[in-house]
Amino acid sequence: MFNRKPTKSLTYLSATSEFEGNLKIEGNLRVDGIVHGTVEVRGDMEISQTGLVEGPELKANNIIVHGVIKARVVAAGRLTLSRTARLEGDVSANSLDIEAGAFYTGHIATTNEVKALPRSVDHYPELMGRTDESPLNRSLNPPISGSQSELK
Repeated sequence: MFNRKPTKSLTYLSATSEFEGNLKIEGNLRVDGIVHGTVEVRGDMEISQTGLVEGPELKANNIIVHGVIKARVVAAGRLTLSRTARLEGDVSANSLDIEAGAFYTGHIATTNEVKALPRSVDHYPELMGRTDESPLNRSLNPPISGSQSELK
């Protein structure tokens, strides 16, 4: 209606809530309480300082953690661990932000393709002393002229 882009709904588990089982959410999820089980979120997820997610796996697009996760984490987008976050489990994420003070134990795999930076000598040869005009190049490779007898 009115040509507005639909926003994803928010599911909220309050600090006094406790859920056990498989949780599938089509929108976004905020956890202030406790979840025991597998969590799959089609949107973004935030776990507050009072939140705890414990289970075999947690999947979401972007995940922000202020509380505790004890699970394998799969973030299609970004995983952010704030300074109060505690995460125990392996992580697969497109990108990862870890603030100072966050606790993490497990293995990390980033899914974003890593591209090597160009070598400085290839892009800035004058800074690396690698041009034909540089003094370093001239002293190492003096111009050759004259006959073979003159070079001896």
